[in-house]
Amino acid sequence: LKEADTLLSDLVEDGRVPGLAIQVGFRGNTWFSAGYGEADLETGKEVLPETTVFRLASISKPITATALALLVAEGDLQLDEDIRTYVPEFPEKHGPVTLRQLASHTAGIRGYRGKEFALKRPLGIEESLELFVEDPLLFPPGEGYHYNSFDFVLLSMAMQRACGQPFHQLVAERVLTPLSMSHTQMEKPGHPVPGQATFYSRAGKDFRKAVPVDTRYKLAGGGYLSTVSDVCRLGTAYLQEEIASPDTLNPFLTSCEVAGKPTWYGLGWQVSKDARGRSFYGHVGNTVGAYSNFFVYPQQELVFSILVNCSVPGVQPVFDQVVDAVHQSLPNS
Repeated sequence: LKEADTLLSDLVEDGRVPGLAIQVGFRGNTWFSAGYGEADLETGKEVLPETTVFRLASISKPITATALALLVAEGDLQLDEDIRTYVPEFPEKHGPVTLRQLASHTAGIRGYRGKEFALKRPLGIEESLELFVEDPLLFPPGEGYHYNSFDFVLLSMAMQRACGQPFHQLVAERVLTPLSMSHTQMEKPGHPVPGQATFYSRAGKDFRKAVPVDTRYKLAGGGYLSTVSDVCRLGTAYLQEEIASPDTLNPFLTSCEVAGKPTWYGLGWQVSKDARGRSFYGHVGNTVGAYSNFFVYPQQELVFSILVNCSVPGVQPVFDQVVDAVHQSLPNS
């Protein structure tokens, strides 16, 4: 683990990130946990892996996928239903679009344009449909793959209408509370939660506070706050089969195919192999003021969570080295 520690320490010392936290779970126990740098550069508040709260960015998608899997298991939703079963205002001109296609990014919905990535408008989930639903699909549903977060806006609307309760509440009741993910929650602009880091962007060789954003409308795809410890709890629950039956989870954790080729994405989860050929599922995230990694290696019984309080730090190659170093630290590696 010394190599992993050195790699992460160097990121802070070289001024590449303001602060970051890491936690690694191995066979249900914490194998490596540490904080580096500062959660707030002005006050010098240090990063603590148990309590420093970061933006999860697209790690929000596996959280949503977990809730979706439970709703499917309970019979509240069917993956191959048309989204109009729950969102009848979705335009008929797009033809049938299923929940499965939305969760796998094969529905043809476009991604962000212009300033949408850093939107500050206080939109609710339903109000946010005006941003994208009337735009032409990029391809006929099921005939292509295009990663985006608007797919998950539609999913969250379907989920809350099927359950008759707000999306953030149904996720809290079914996922966050049962897994003791007490630091995982929706971000409310102007109301920082205890332990919340200050979020930064790069300005040349320096950092500046990230522009204010309102991510509540896209909570399902990129709006959650959390700690590395909470994220590891989610991954460990999957390894220990605490979520749902393998039959329920298999579609979520299996890469979809388009025209006979894998997309390396299941339903809300990236599903792939690393440079060493090790199979994993998880997610990488990037948003205003944050960058995130979440990997679950079922064969090695490993869970990784790395969170940074800065956007686009360009450090993924270093994180890949950290993941490899941790693998090498395991017994009989």
